[in-house]
Amino acid sequence: MIKAQRGTKDILPNEIMTWQEVENKARELFQGANYKEIRTPIFEGTELFKRGVGDSTDIVNKEMYTFCVGNNENSITLRPENTAGVVRSYIEHGMERLSPPVKLWYFGPMFRYERPQAGRQRQFHQIGLELFGIKEGTADAEVIIMASEFLKRNGIKDLYVSLNSLGCPNCRNKYKEEIKKALMPYLDNLCDDCKVRYEKNPLRMLDCKDENCKKIFEKEEIKNVILKDFICDECREHFEKVKEYLEISNIEYKIDKMLVRGLDYYTRTVFEIKSDSLGSQNAILGGGRYDGLVEMLGGKPTPAVGFALGVERLISLINKKEELKLDYFVVSTDTKEGIKAVNLLRNKGYSADFDFQARKFAKQIEKAGRVAKFALIIGEDEIKEGYFTVKNLETGEQKRITEIK
Repeated sequence: MIKAQRGTKDILPNEIMTWQEVENKARELFQGANYKEIRTPIFEGTELFKRGVGDSTDIVNKEMYTFCVGNNENSITLRPENTAGVVRSYIEHGMERLSPPVKLWYFGPMFRYERPQAGRQRQFHQIGLELFGIKEGTADAEVIIMASEFLKRNGIKDLYVSLNSLGCPNCRNKYKEEIKKALMPYLDNLCDDCKVRYEKNPLRMLDCKDENCKKIFEKEEIKNVILKDFICDECREHFEKVKEYLEISNIEYKIDKMLVRGLDYYTRTVFEIKSDSLGSQNAILGGGRYDGLVEMLGGKPTPAVGFALGVERLISLINKKEELKLDYFVVSTDTKEGIKAVNLLRNKGYSADFDFQARKFAKQIEKAGRVAKFALIIGEDEIKEGYFTVKNLETGEQKRITEIK
């Protein structure tokens, strides 16, 4: 037997209703707030992710599906996330000429080579949105509000926002140097990944999951540096505005100085939305501001902010939707009459099916009870006298009709 590849999963018919409902809620909410849907290719040039996501990230170093085509001259990568691709499209199609804000949302598959676990696959799906062109904290608050509302509409309760500001490149660079200085005596005790991050992007060390590294970061002299209020006056003013807008929108938040997110392009605001009811794995989605990414990828300097969530993770948290029943199931041992009736029902706008094998009435009625609300029965008497019998499959009530309206 040939099975699905490890880290991939079929979305089966009994699950698809829940997926469709999640996507429909995203479309209704985001398009109602003037976000336009965008669909980018599932593979891009590898350089896009090296430059956009950052070559110090685990995604680029360990998790990308990268291969060469065209006599090994062209390196392409299955997208591990979608912000870089949306930014590439924003630049390529001249969206920077549009009146800001430019508001986009997306849904689709992503690919990362990592250890499969509950709610996390090697092919997974993300829903996200990006807002371009607004530097003020109103944009940060808008994105966080949209993310919170989306989770609420999917029945996720007890939500709060874990919030931090990474500052601008200028104030952040000073902070990085202080962290490096504080950690230098412990460098030999850090994990191999953190030794690399120490040189390339020290902030990424704070996101390390290695237990030994976590213990080092908990040391008082290290923690004092990490918790230091390092951001400049302009970044602080921006952050205060974001918090103010969240408060007037009744969005609960908690400041988390250890929150840095896993991608290199973030500046200033970063956030995760969590629920304490989920235990230790309580983060559901994340995002932040990335004011330098558009320019980094060849566009004009453009402020931007966005978020993404894993759909598999969300699906695991919400109540599954039952498969919808058909309006009608046609019951007839006369195949020609069955085909005529099911076509008539469908043309009238009803959902309908019939028994392809013209089995005995009892078998067809049994199946009808499993898949439909009503049975449209066409027996010998119905054919001879020109009527249909409609049976309510919940109550058992039957009635005669002469035409389908």
